Amino acid sequence: MRMPVNSFKQLLLQQRPQIGLWVGLTNAYSAEICAGAGFDWLLIDGEHAPNDLPLILSQLQAVAAYPSHPVVRPPVGDTVLIKQLLDVGAQTLLVPMIETAPQAAEMVAAMHYPPRGVRGVGAALARASRWGRVDDYLAKASDELCLLLQIESRRGLDNLEAIATTPGVDGIFIGPSDLAAALGHLGKPSHPEVQDAIAQALATLKTLGVPSGILAVDEKLARSYLAAGASFVAVGIDTSILAKGASALAATFKDVSAPARSDPAGY
Repeated sequence: MRMPVNSFKQLLLQQRPQIGLWVGLTNAYSAEICAGAGFDWLLIDGEHAPNDLPLILSQLQAVAAYPSHPVVRPPVGDTVLIKQLLDVGAQTLLVPMIETAPQAAEMVAAMHYPPRGVRGVGAALARASRWGRVDDYLAKASDELCLLLQIESRRGLDNLEAIATTPGVDGIFIGPSDLAAALGHLGKPSHPEVQDAIAQALATLKTLGVPSGILAVDEKLARSYLAAGASFVAVGIDTSILAKGASALAATFKDVSAPARSDPAGY
């Protein structure tokens, strides 16, 4: 059996823009619906959505038949958790809150088997190797793995170049919400100071030749990031789509008065 190809990584290397969707409903059925929508990639969120390992596995299985590539964000950059996510078949990880080059190097090591890294060897138990059926999985696994690191603090911005150029880092994601909070503008990622910081970061990454990504649910803003050189941009969130759609539908019928309720006791 052949190693599954990481289409997301291939397109990053070709410097072709990829449009994604944030997936936080923690449900394989809804993830499969999103996978068939036509997005290049889906972010399965384990940081702010109530996802655990079995739930993430079920979503990876649900979207496997579709062209949308699943990117998994763990809640923290933990070596053991990264090992587990790789073993259940995640090929691309987005690790949050990276602030230094040594942190970046630690995450790279977590992605790979010795001697390159420290990933534990248990491929016979792993979906990633199709339970030992992928030919020479141990030797080939690293070729199809993709590591994205998330910058979302002042310290991370200060160390951006060192983090981005750490060998084994495939791309950098700018986290606008936490960055806004770090810069003193909680809940206001569109604040000029935050946008200036994002623009400078994207420009730096473009100069370095390192793929960059971001989340922007505003179409105009998303297109501006793409024009600035961002390689992978998420343009929506499944929970927001559902919440806004449901609210809009309910509001459509607010003009209809509720019928008077009868008293079941007859009084």
